[in-house]
Amino acid sequence: MISQAKDKVICVICARGGSKGIPKKNMQLLDNEPLIARCIRHAFESEALGTVLVSTDDEVIAATARGCGATVPFIRPANLAEDLTTTEKTLQHALLTYEEMTSRKFEICVFITATDVFRDPQWIKQAVMTLDENPELESVFVGHKTHKNFWEQQEDGSWKRLREWMSIYSSRQIRRSIVREDTGLACASRAWLWREGRRIGDNVEIIENDDDFTSIDIHHPEDLLLAEAAISIRRNQS
Repeated sequence: MISQAKDKVICVICARGGSKGIPKKNMQLLDNEPLIARCIRHAFESEALGTVLVSTDDEVIAATARGCGATVPFIRPANLAEDLTTTEKTLQHALLTYEEMTSRKFEICVFITATDVFRDPQWIKQAVMTLDENPELESVFVGHKTHKNFWEQQEDGSWKRLREWMSIYSSRQIRRSIVREDTGLACASRAWLWREGRRIGDNVEIIENDDDFTSIDIHHPEDLLLAEAAISIRRNQS
């Protein structure tokens, strides 16, 4: 059970109307469902959220979100819906604006995206519960475990391994791993972080997953094709 009262937990889904890779990206259909609707459905299926709010500058997305049961209390200002607008600025605006509109103060904020489509809704619940049960934690988010080696280019143009231990090659089953941050799948943070304009804190817990399909993030037409194929694979396996 979640001891944190649901009315203290808000989920914000950022879904602007403009997109370069795929026009009207958040309204594209995946498995005959708009991406924004799929994301909202996951939020409600988690059963961990008191408020599911969509921040958008687009009236069509807003209408669709409301039809799915989400709260859309305002249309996002144009200066917060530009190509280089940060997610952090958008989340900060959504939280502060909604708290002022409702005279409420939230304790836990959840971030998920419509473009991260292979999400287990229980990850959202697990993130909220873990954060609620561990007062020292600032954020809990999903991450993909990988045994791949990574290299970083230096200022002089040379390349260096990200970690020295990556120079030791061994079987994947026994070698060390690192985790890719996937906050778009599920991320719960203390509300004070968002008010400061930060998405996640420094003291975190990570919900590790090894599902390779979670790397599919919808930004280009090929991503939609990959996602449709992946869904078909999963359906045939069940």
